Amino acid sequence: MPLHDWTDRPGWEGMHIFWMTEIARSLRGDLPPGYRAVIGSSPLVAVGVSPVKPDVAVTNGSAHPPPTGPAAAGSTPEPDVEVAVATLEEDASIQVEREGRLVAVVELISPRNKDRPSAREQYASRYLGYLRGGVHLLLVDVHRRPLEFSFPQLIAASFAQTLPSAAAPSAVSYRVGATAATGGRMLAVWQHLLAIDEPLPPVPLPLTLDASVRIDLEATYARAAADSYVV
Repeated sequence: MPLHDWTDRPGWEGMHIFWMTEIARSLRGDLPPGYRAVIGSSPLVAVGVSPVKPDVAVTNGSAHPPPTGPAAAGSTPEPDVEVAVATLEEDASIQVEREGRLVAVVELISPRNKDRPSAREQYASRYLGYLRGGVHLLLVDVHRRPLEFSFPQLIAASFAQTLPSAAAPSAVSYRVGATAATGGRMLAVWQHLLAIDEPLPPVPLPLTLDASVRIDLEATYARAAADSYVV
């Protein structure tokens, strides 16, 4: 089934759930012995989280001067400042585990993951956290908007390296490798540009330096679209 234009099309939330389910089911049949594919809340990994501006205003402490006498027993003093900070929602993702260790993750990006600067920064931090933690990653983004933005671009900029940085819609696989001679780890990248009204390609999900499993985006997408009544 060709890729739909999801710009103004309803039904993504249902499609998202069914597509994750189909990918997980497909992985279970293809993974080597000892590996498990599960759908679960994404771990709140955020190594090197960049500071983000709060989505709502800062509330300063009380304008009244604090009492000079001893505080009443059990009372809580007014804070110096109280802020509402942006939080990272525990979106579901497809996780591949081996012997209780997270090995690889498939993230299907939703519009709300990138509709605000604070959301982009926090979700990019999560994806970077996977890679910095040695977890292989596949990012699938079928949503064109916002134009001229993609998480692979943010990842490339964060690492300050000349990495493939496909615009959305795209599917990009990352393999975290061995320690590099210059420090850090080697990072291999496979990028697949997706086109509206065109079939989706098969993409690799790395499991180790030498092994990967192929995910049939086209077949899983088609079954999810049928189950969620997307035509």
